[in-house]
Amino acid sequence: MGRPKEQRRRRRELVAAAGRAIAARGMAGLRVRDVAEEAGLSAGLVSYYYRDLDDLVLEVHQDAVDRFYWARARAAEEVADPRERLVRLVEAGLPTDADDLVCRVLYETHVHAARSRVHAALLTALWDREVSLYSAALQHGRDRGVFRLQASVTEIASNAVALEDAYGLHIMGGNSSLPRERAQELVLRFLETQTGCSLATREVTP
Repeated sequence: MGRPKEQRRRRRELVAAAGRAIAARGMAGLRVRDVAEEAGLSAGLVSYYYRDLDDLVLEVHQDAVDRFYWARARAAEEVADPRERLVRLVEAGLPTDADDLVCRVLYETHVHAARSRVHAALLTALWDREVSLYSAALQHGRDRGVFRLQASVTEIASNAVALEDAYGLHIMGGNSSLPRERAQELVLRFLETQTGCSLATREVTP
């Protein structure tokens, strides 16, 4: 009875270790040995649980997608005010800094999607889920008479996600001309123009 539970625990540990290895070293040239070092285990034990390193990387990508999405969903669900809900979505959609582990893994594995159909499917799934979060928030504000949308819900939501992805790349790359606070403000300014509603808050406006 205990063995399946132990195997699940060990797999979770290896997924976490592989995520740290990818964040530290990147996808190029990632080896089983790198994961083993991060996990404090032998390379043989890693291979016992994951015969193919690609299978482990796929689980890391799926785990990062789920963590990122649900963190955003919970942040939005915690508030009822449509304006605050958009602010929360933007806050949760940008990397905290260049060392944000989940976002680092996502950017690394998303690049890998260009060479892998399964990774491309995860990239697409995350995009669709993020657009759906924004769409729900925009519809909520429109239905309550708070937002006066200047374009379709899907168009605004898609552009918001694309802006986050673009700015997030600069944050992860350490672009000193585009700190996180500035990127967050720029996304909010875009949403202001599209909702006809002020979204400025103490946290996002210096």
